[in-house]
Amino acid sequence: MNKLHWKIGTILGLLILSIWLLYPTAEWYTKTPDERAKLEAVRMRPKRILNLGLDLRGGTHLLLELDVTKLDKKENINDAMSRAIEILRNRIDQYGVGETPISRQGERWISVDLPGISNTEEAENLIGKTALLEFRLVDTSNEAQSVLSKVDGLDEPPFDKDGKLVPEIAKLMPKGTILCKAAPGAEGERARYYVLEDTVPVTGAYLEGARVETDRQFGTPTIGFTFNREGGRLFENFTGANVGKYLAIVLDGVVHSAPVIKTRIGGGSGVIEGQFTMEEARNLAIILRAGALPAPVNIIEKRVVGPGLGEDSIKKGLGASAAGFLLVVLFMLVYYKAGGFIADLALGLNFVFLIAAMSYFNATLTLPGIAGVILSLAMAIDANVLILERMREELDLGKPVAMTIPTGYDKAWSAILDSNVTTWIASVFLFQFGSGPVKGFAVTLTIGLVIGMFTSVFVTRAVYEFWLTSNPKELSI
Repeated sequence: MNKLHWKIGTILGLLILSIWLLYPTAEWYTKTPDERAKLEAVRMRPKRILNLGLDLRGGTHLLLELDVTKLDKKENINDAMSRAIEILRNRIDQYGVGETPISRQGERWISVDLPGISNTEEAENLIGKTALLEFRLVDTSNEAQSVLSKVDGLDEPPFDKDGKLVPEIAKLMPKGTILCKAAPGAEGERARYYVLEDTVPVTGAYLEGARVETDRQFGTPTIGFTFNREGGRLFENFTGANVGKYLAIVLDGVVHSAPVIKTRIGGGSGVIEGQFTMEEARNLAIILRAGALPAPVNIIEKRVVGPGLGEDSIKKGLGASAAGFLLVVLFMLVYYKAGGFIADLALGLNFVFLIAAMSYFNATLTLPGIAGVILSLAMAIDANVLILERMREELDLGKPVAMTIPTGYDKAWSAILDSNVTTWIASVFLFQFGSGPVKGFAVTLTIGLVIGMFTSVFVTRAVYEFWLTSNPKELSI
């Protein structure tokens, strides 16, 4: 009896825990889309809820290609890809898009889903920037001024389609310098350029933090940054040795500001000024905090899924799941009577435990994931069918009820274990070698198989053992 009490206590405890884990998800999705959007904007989204994937929520799908030709020669492609994926994930997480599926595709491609973001320009700005921050000295020599005068006289940009300087400008460039474009100014203003030294004494690799600030005089957005200890020391020594010179702050090859170094800058911090909007400054701060990509990424495929399509997928998916679930429940009740009722009870608990587990792991539910849920439930009910059929065989042999139930479980166990283990092996390979949606299916199926075995064997057997305490003479199956 003590053992039975322990089993029932475990089941009730798991049920209470599951309801507690499901509460944030239920509360979140009962809010209107506008209410959820406002909470996400201020980072008030619950941490442990069941997320909806791109095909259910709508958003943007991007396929990126890492430009391996621009990698540092010392860097391995596999290491660069891993670092790029991690940096992209950090950027997106800081932006507020939770549990974004990011996966490697082939040698140099990265698949990214951004649920809830249908503004492709916003997505591209967040994902595509290399975010390479450099501090370079401005060359103010007479030769540099001659170059800038020549550039001002050109009708076309000084760079060709491959990004190289046109010959007439290249031959005038002072040795050890490069030409960089300034950030766009007011509308209609002619593009400006700077001649910079090609040595980079300090880069964004030493950044410890970046944040949006407001200029005290004009109230315009700026980006404050902080170096780590080593970067702060380098920056202080560099500015101290170049007082009176102009320091260009260069981001992704574009000069955002070039203030004069009035004194040694200690404290390991500074400010990037420019004509930023608040949204641009926020995104740029996110990108700087997450770090620079090892090489530029090119967007080679872009697909937008509207929220209406996602809602339609949810309705059809839930409708199909509910219809299938009800048909199975009715069949088990009609065909197996009381035994079918116990199997249906276990199936309901299976579904609750599965969704609660996915909420705890902050999993993302997609259409393939729904298919994984349905398959795991089917495997669970199949296990109950095996058990009930073995019980029927024992009853046909004339065995008493008290012996029929444990014998039925013992005889069905090997078949249940074999079918679940073989399916689990298949799901492991799907997760290892599949793409994003296939991995979602595999994860859901794997969790569902474990929970299904627990409810089909442990839960139903505990119910039967509790029923046996009343000394029944017949078994309705």
